Amino acid sequence: MDFRSFVSLAIFLSALLLSSSPQVLAEDVSSMVEASLKVSTPFSTELDTLQKQINYTFRSVGLLRRPMTHASFSEENNKALSILGASIIETSVSLQSLIKDVDISAKDLNVKIADVSKVESSCNSDGTRLGLQKIVRVSHKTNVTSPAVVCGAFRAIFGAIAIDAVSSDEAGRIYGKVHSGIGRAATM
Repeated sequence: MDFRSFVSLAIFLSALLLSSSPQVLAEDVSSMVEASLKVSTPFSTELDTLQKQINYTFRSVGLLRRPMTHASFSEENNKALSILGASIIETSVSLQSLIKDVDISAKDLNVKIADVSKVESSCNSDGTRLGLQKIVRVSHKTNVTSPAVVCGAFRAIFGAIAIDAVSSDEAGRIYGKVHSGIGRAATM
């Protein structure tokens, strides 16, 4: 390219940039950068599928990566989110039970909470139904189908939703739909 062609191209591009509003230009650049950074790996594809299943789209997918990361795999893992998620699940069950029957006995309410909190039953079956044993990242020495691994990831999802949505109520609502099978929460 000779100097004259270069100058003509530079003038053309300058005119094009000046005719675009800064906001449109920034949005175009932002979307190009975002598209170039989005890498499609099997893990990211599984996370996209999981978001569709639970009918919740994370503003920050990094918050969904962590629930799908077991402590055996990384120091950045799902332990803390699992604790938050367990509390959200228990609160959601308590609230829904009291809405249905404000006169429920403390004993009956505790039984309902204990039922959804059991690693070997409800929590594991909900997580397995979502196919979390196929998504959660673990070390090669850890059994990914272990109820503790699947349940920990399941609980951590709702902790992550609470942080992403800045609302434990939203996380509890999503849990209710996933647990009862309403919406898109389907088997993987």
